[in-house]
Amino acid sequence: MAGADILTGRTIDGPANSRQRGGLLTSCDAFFVQAISAAAAILLAIEIVVLFVGIVARYVFHHPLVWTDEFNSIVFLWLGTLGSAIALRRWEHMRMTTFVSMLPASWQTYLSGFALAVVIVFLALLLPPSFEHVQTEAGVISPSLEISLFWRAAAMPVGIGLMIIAALFRLRLLPAKVALVSLAATIIAAGILALLQSTLLELDQANLAIFFLIGVPLMVFAGIPIAFAFSTATFGYLILGTYVPPSILVARLDAGMSQLLLLAIPTFVFLGLLIEMTGMAQRMIAFLSNLLGHVRGGLQYVLVAAMYLVSGISGSKAADMAAIAPALFPEMEKLGNDRAEMTALLAATGAQTETVPPSLILIAVGSVTGLSIASLFTAGLLPAALLGAMLCVFIWFRTRRATLSRTASVDRSALMTSLLLALPAIALPFVIRSAVVEGVATATEVSTIGVVYTMIVGLVLYRQFDWRRLYPMLVSTASLSGAILFVTGAATAMAWAITQSGFSQTLAEAIEAVPGGTPSFMALSILLFAVLGSVLEGLPAIVLFGPLMFPIAQELGINEIYYAIVSILAMSLGLFTPPFGVGFYITCAIGGADPNRAMRHLWPYLAILTVGVIIIALVPWLSIGLIQ
Repeated sequence: MAGADILTGRTIDGPANSRQRGGLLTSCDAFFVQAISAAAAILLAIEIVVLFVGIVARYVFHHPLVWTDEFNSIVFLWLGTLGSAIALRRWEHMRMTTFVSMLPASWQTYLSGFALAVVIVFLALLLPPSFEHVQTEAGVISPSLEISLFWRAAAMPVGIGLMIIAALFRLRLLPAKVALVSLAATIIAAGILALLQSTLLELDQANLAIFFLIGVPLMVFAGIPIAFAFSTATFGYLILGTYVPPSILVARLDAGMSQLLLLAIPTFVFLGLLIEMTGMAQRMIAFLSNLLGHVRGGLQYVLVAAMYLVSGISGSKAADMAAIAPALFPEMEKLGNDRAEMTALLAATGAQTETVPPSLILIAVGSVTGLSIASLFTAGLLPAALLGAMLCVFIWFRTRRATLSRTASVDRSALMTSLLLALPAIALPFVIRSAVVEGVATATEVSTIGVVYTMIVGLVLYRQFDWRRLYPMLVSTASLSGAILFVTGAATAMAWAITQSGFSQTLAEAIEAVPGGTPSFMALSILLFAVLGSVLEGLPAIVLFGPLMFPIAQELGINEIYYAIVSILAMSLGLFTPPFGVGFYITCAIGGADPNRAMRHLWPYLAILTVGVIIIALVPWLSIGLIQ
């Protein structure tokens, strides 16, 4: 798969014929990357420390620090824009590359250049409005810190400028002819659209179809990063099809990227990396292997259970799979398991555990819909457990006549030893959830308790802690978080533009006119989110359509927590469904399996998960029973 993906954080260079040009530019490129990486790592470390200090001040000393929310909001926006620039230079922004990868290498080269050219031209056009946004905010004084919001709003033009530089450095890796042709074609296309402005203004809501139903899919399928496809289409719609000033887009990006609830994303991502570094995930897997490894299909049960437990800690799906596959797959292969089949099961568990807290999707849903993240965390446990049990039943049915495992059962003392070693890791999800439920920390802050807990366990109990890895982990977290936050901001801006156009009301009326009432709406929602999860991936699908669909669900009297869980699970089915679901290809890359072979083994698992999602949709208690 070409490009790179937000879920893996892996960078895949452009076409084979691209070449890096040496000299002064190369040195400037290296310095640029080092400088913004260091700044982002420092900001992330500051955020973690301030969040934890805030918990201690409030809960231990009963003296809340009133300034922390404002301070964190400022630092968080700067972290998001710097992280976005790092992700753009690394080409780690989320992309849809299914169709691009099918084309000849020469076409792929030009599409890579075109994608970068669109990003550069869009950012260059957005830069002047970002200065207008700063001027608007500069006159406002923050109530707690009593400083001008200039220091916060300045993150937008600085971040946009850094992203332009990052994209230009990335573009220079392509052949000069490709870079020049791509930039020229993009500028000409932008000029033609500008000439059509008067015509487009007369089309009114028809512009929604032009920019969002035609423009967005074309850009996404051409391999343009999804965040930039969303924001470019929104920018074009606002300046060509409406009289709304473009600085509004900057304001919506700012608001979407800096929601304090989203602050949990970088801290949970960093927590996931810490868990891998300290060996906590490996010790959990070792215990489960000792417990079940000797029974028929035992390690397959271990895979399902391990994904559930690890998902309850790291919050990052790729981190979950990357921690489990290297530990389990070699042993499973020794017992005769096919790697393609193991990868298919790994993909199925990825879809199954999407609602296990602290899922980043749950946090995103809470941020865009205003739902309680603590309630979402609780509601997601039982549905994921049900789907896991259904997978285990299928594993039992498929392996019931298999030859008994050649792995000898572990004696009780060894089993108890592995349990004792795994207990600190197994306890972490309960520590995190208890801290939220008992009011020790908010859902935004609680991950820092996990970070401190994991560091203590790694340093004191496991004695497995590599200080040299902390800086690269902070930079990787900043890059991944920046990509997530930018797509969240872009989807938020796009959803706002669609809502302001009146389309959401039209959509609500159309859905309400569909016969069948609530059952029909739920069926349409499952289908919609499954398709969107396949094409757009989970996060942008939820952030974009959550504000449109959740009010309709509320009008129909549907419990919003229940609706959120069903929507997320439907989205996860699409995310891991070939041929479009990028989650499936990520799993194949992590599992080291041929996608074509893994695909054949995946369909029965997806069928079971589909039945499970339908059951969860038919029985609301499975989602909300634990919070009533």
